[in-house]
Amino acid sequence: MTKILILYASLGSGHISAAKALSQAFSYFPDVEVQSEDALAYARSIYRNAVVQAYKESSEKFPQLYKAVYEGSDIEDLEKSLDSNLTWAKLEAPFFQRLGKLLRERDPDVIVCVQQIPTRLLQLLEPEDQTSKPQYVVVTDLVAHSTWLNYGIDGYFLANDLSANMLKQRGVDPAILQVTGIPIKLEVLEPKSKEEMRSRHNLPQNIPLVTLFGGGLNTRRVRAMISSLLESPSPLMLVIAPGRNEDLLEAIEDLTDSSQVKLRKLGPIDYVDDLIVARDLIITKAGGLITSEILARGTPTIIVDPLPGQEEQNADAIAAAGAGVQLRLMEMVAPAVQYLLKRPDRLTQMRQAALELGKPRAALNIAEFILKDWRSHIR
Repeated sequence: MTKILILYASLGSGHISAAKALSQAFSYFPDVEVQSEDALAYARSIYRNAVVQAYKESSEKFPQLYKAVYEGSDIEDLEKSLDSNLTWAKLEAPFFQRLGKLLRERDPDVIVCVQQIPTRLLQLLEPEDQTSKPQYVVVTDLVAHSTWLNYGIDGYFLANDLSANMLKQRGVDPAILQVTGIPIKLEVLEPKSKEEMRSRHNLPQNIPLVTLFGGGLNTRRVRAMISSLLESPSPLMLVIAPGRNEDLLEAIEDLTDSSQVKLRKLGPIDYVDDLIVARDLIITKAGGLITSEILARGTPTIIVDPLPGQEEQNADAIAAAGAGVQLRLMEMVAPAVQYLLKRPDRLTQMRQAALELGKPRAALNIAEFILKDWRSHIR
């Protein structure tokens, strides 16, 4: 029995989703036991609360500060970035004394990290907790930041060739770089048709369907965007999926169908993939996991309000590939929707570009590579 331990940090939903996808993928292989743990659950509460609050406050309320810190901490020199991350680990290690106990108790054969905090901490375990077990890092952004890089890593799994080439240029050994895509739920491998998904969720078959994923977006700006879309001169259905944006439905409570636009407001849902398949066009932020799910289904995307830092880089990668467009002005969203819906050839090109960039088998490919690599070392 091969024991796999997946470590993440619950800062945003993306890392949690990636850990779940990998857990599911490993479970498909025989004689594998997999466990997924939030590293922050093994931190002292003072550290955990401070980090979670700082992340939330800086990314949502002070985005330009977040961008400055993110870009300023991205170090091009490999040795300097490794040493910088080691220094951060030394500052954090006193708050994570329970992490070593977890490793002793679980005694994993392989450790897989899907967030920066646990992977840098593994460098500084107490002598009795030290492990020579292979450690792999799954980067959950479309472009790898230098904070993902640490000593003692046996392999990095990356979203695309762009990210791999950037790390090679910084001096990372190409032999430990694997381009697999970001691990997403295996549901994306199931055959689904637009017509079937619309029928399943009582959505109209004969008009364009635009879905807006509102999680993490500014409520006031989303309301303005929806109001503009309701003024569309052409028929369409607009579906609002608020995600973790708890205030969004209340903010748009008074908005209803217009003469040309049918408005559907959803509560919490567990069928995001169905909506991605049912769509003609999706409006969303640029989180690594949601955009990977959208790309895997070959869905044209309008990206709005990406967080400064990694989401801006995600948005740039998607726009550069021709799989989506990035808009800074909310006033441009409604005209862009109309423009694209009137040009099916352009949408077809965007769908093809998305399919070329998307990697629906990422989680399975990562699990397969790790198990093969591990077993080759124990023979």
